[in-house]
Amino acid sequence: MAGSFASSGAFATHLTPAPTKSLWGGNYLNFADPSFQQWSQQFLPEVYEKEIERYGNRTVSGFLRMVGAEMPMASDQIIWSEQGRLHIAYDDVQVASTSTLTFNADHVIHEGMTLVLADAAGVVEKAYVTNVTGQTATVQVYNNANALMTVTSTVSDPLKVFVYGSEYGKGSANAGVSKDADFTTFTNKPIILRDKYSVTGSDTAQIGWVEVTSEAGTSGYLWYLKGEHESRLRFEDYLEMSMIEAEKAAGTMDVSGSEGLFAAIEDRGLVYNDQDFNGTTVGGGLAEFDVILAELDKQGAIEENMMFLDRGTSLAIDNMLAAQNAYGVGGTSYGVFNNSEDMALNLGFSGFRRGSYDFYKTDWKYLNDATTRGLVNNVEGVIVPAGTSTVYDQTLGKNIARPFLHVRYRASEADDRRMKSWVTGSVGGNYTSDEDAMNVHFLSERLLCVQGANNFVLLKKS
Repeated sequence: MAGSFASSGAFATHLTPAPTKSLWGGNYLNFADPSFQQWSQQFLPEVYEKEIERYGNRTVSGFLRMVGAEMPMASDQIIWSEQGRLHIAYDDVQVASTSTLTFNADHVIHEGMTLVLADAAGVVEKAYVTNVTGQTATVQVYNNANALMTVTSTVSDPLKVFVYGSEYGKGSANAGVSKDADFTTFTNKPIILRDKYSVTGSDTAQIGWVEVTSEAGTSGYLWYLKGEHESRLRFEDYLEMSMIEAEKAAGTMDVSGSEGLFAAIEDRGLVYNDQDFNGTTVGGGLAEFDVILAELDKQGAIEENMMFLDRGTSLAIDNMLAAQNAYGVGGTSYGVFNNSEDMALNLGFSGFRRGSYDFYKTDWKYLNDATTRGLVNNVEGVIVPAGTSTVYDQTLGKNIARPFLHVRYRASEADDRRMKSWVTGSVGGNYTSDEDAMNVHFLSERLLCVQGANNFVLLKKS
């Protein structure tokens, strides 16, 4: 019995190729037709080999490189001390009677000191300490005929007191009292970060090239290890994000945690909620920014500061600054801030000076990215002092200047754990086990030192 063919060749009986690139009713491939499921074997589609960067630069690291430094350490924890206040002041004193004050048990007020007293009603008096017994100090007021106090206090509105000097009579003895300088000791512990990328031996045999542009600015072709490249970028982001977000364990946990930037500012720094730099409410705009300056005056008063902001806060500050320009409608004019009629109007500000402070402003991608803080959207920015502190380095055996914000990582002559990477498995020329895969491991052990946190400002939504 003679055989037969289902079709007369490579094309179905109803498909007639055209000699030219013309549209005809019988020369098209209907790839939805089950008869043409193998069409791609003959007519390959055009494939773009370059990967589209739909999210631009996806990394969020770089903040710590701009404001700090990285230094090795060899211990399980780091301890540093910070100076206390130079002058003596109390904000929780109670008026026991018109001639006596009640201090906390740890006060250093003594006979002969002269004080400034201020209550919540705005009454300010100056007094002389005649006697101190335990927590009680007997005082006489200078500007009162009866030498009695008129200031008042309550539990919710205590008296504020600071020492401005002393006064003693002629031939006095046993004057003054020795007072050691106050200091506060802080400690932090490193955390170990780990991650890995794994690819099977079978997948490495199926080479697929992709042209990429990396976040570091380099371009070229990668094949199966493109996944390793992205794993490394993600891990490098984790190194910085952990230093920003890390928290110490408050209770019993399997890990101890560490103190990150946000936690340090929340605990020891300045937190400012619901700022209105746009000036849409009474007391907003520049007046609200001045409230921050007044608080900085009470702290270290460091002149140069860097502002890392989310997009909304950055634009609000631009609006605040533009509103100070009285030469144009709505705070905009030509010929000011390097603007002119022949160029695009620049409505952004990278820096400004207010009072005795200089501020340098930049957008912080970490606060804008939809997969990091941009998702939570409760932190609007941070103000970081651009200064250094002098500390004693036990490794070097001398005092050195370090940024207020810096990273310490574990390292010794035997092992550097700043950023370790190694390969295990039996693929790619590396034979450490019988696993048919290549495993690329990443590890780091580090902590963040936030020194002088009282000079940092965290801008938050309440």
